[in-house]
Amino acid sequence: MKHSDTTKYLIYAEITADGIVERPDVIGAIFGQTEGLLGDDLDLRELQKTGRIGRIEVKIESKTGKSRGEIKIPSSLDKIETAILAAALETIERVGPCTAKVKVIKIEDVRASKRKKVIERAKEILKDLFEEPEIESEKIVEVVRQTFRAEEIIEYGKDKLPAGPAIDESDAIIVVEGRADVLNLLKHGIKNVIALEGTSVPKTIVDLSREKTVTAFLDGDRGGDLILKELLQTADIDYVARAPEGKGVEDLTHKEIVKSLRNKVPVEQLHFTKPREEEKKDLISALKAHKEEIEGKLIARFLDKNLNVIKEFPVRDLVKALKTDNLKISAVIFDGAITQRVVDIAVKRNIEWLIGAKIGGIVKLPTNIRVITFNEL
Repeated sequence: MKHSDTTKYLIYAEITADGIVERPDVIGAIFGQTEGLLGDDLDLRELQKTGRIGRIEVKIESKTGKSRGEIKIPSSLDKIETAILAAALETIERVGPCTAKVKVIKIEDVRASKRKKVIERAKEILKDLFEEPEIESEKIVEVVRQTFRAEEIIEYGKDKLPAGPAIDESDAIIVVEGRADVLNLLKHGIKNVIALEGTSVPKTIVDLSREKTVTAFLDGDRGGDLILKELLQTADIDYVARAPEGKGVEDLTHKEIVKSLRNKVPVEQLHFTKPREEEKKDLISALKAHKEEIEGKLIARFLDKNLNVIKEFPVRDLVKALKTDNLKISAVIFDGAITQRVVDIAVKRNIEWLIGAKIGGIVKLPTNIRVITFNEL
């Protein structure tokens, strides 16, 4: 496919239909079913008229009464607008009289190949065409060198985590939060780095932490605090380094990276804020009193930060109350099973404590909520 000089991204999507459809049917469905969905600024017809998206390519084949094919849409929009446009394609449910499904499989940056050619040619020029031993501008060298390092990023392990090329050969590794952090460290010559790519800790990181000395290098914000808690609960972390307060690892300069890593702290020396023993006893005592009052009665209570009752109701209404009440809730105690659904809603409400009669099918438990059962009181 030939793209205009202004094309930035190319959206690739798969389409399947329960019936026989042809290219014009698919094109019609794309324009028809996204019309008015995203407003005038992202209307497909207007975008095509103004050249901000190119000609939509559709290849489709029909076999045994079903159709399958590929959609390609060139986009000159920015990354966010292109992502919104791609997501809109997945709202298509019918093509002609047939039910259909569209799934975006990738978005290609068509400028990447141009960047690669520029980098390769720049290296050739630096190597072959400069006769003087010293290059006139050190900045040019550094830009090409840093871009080359950024290209060294790999996918590591079964979880395909973004990483530098020196993970296997290094006895010590640095664990960061995301791909952008890996790129920044590679740019500054640090190659023994790997990213979590999310708030949960992948098995690849857990396994590496058992074999190597691990430094967790995290952003200087609350997100970094939460990820640190998760890491300490699931992996064998040896040191912790933090970006300056309010800054992300991806934005640090070389000097800031070196300073942060130099100031890393052994896990054993971390000082976590813990309630005093007396406060713990008061807390357990208060929760135990609530438990004794509601146990066996199928009652739920919302508690404030001082663990006073702000609302009491039948436990069958718990989910509804969590969704609709605007009360400032610090804890929920109820005579019922703590399920994943209740946990998810409580996390959205920033509830700190969830106390129930028993645990019932929790798959994922975030670190910013404390879940306990009656038996633990």
